[in-house]
Amino acid sequence: MKENVVVSSRGQITLPAGFRKRLGIKPGGVVILEDRDGELVVKPAAVVAVENYSDRQIAEWAADDVLTDGQRNAIRRRLSQRS
Repeated sequence: MKENVVVSSRGQITLPAGFRKRLGIKPGGVVILEDRDGELVVKPAAVVAVENYSDRQIAEWAADDVLTDGQRNAIRRRLSQRS
């Protein structure tokens, strides 16, 4: 499925109804935008209220989400190569 859309002066686009229906994107829904080597990818996002999780679970995720210095430097190198 492929369709052309126009970007407004405010940088907004309207997702065509067929795409929204097919992907289950409802009004007020959240999408993820991703740049994949110059292509813009739009995907529906799942948003879950943080209140559904315990403080312990959130603390575990935060601890697991820490980058090492090596990982952080590798990401910086990759990003600087894009410029």
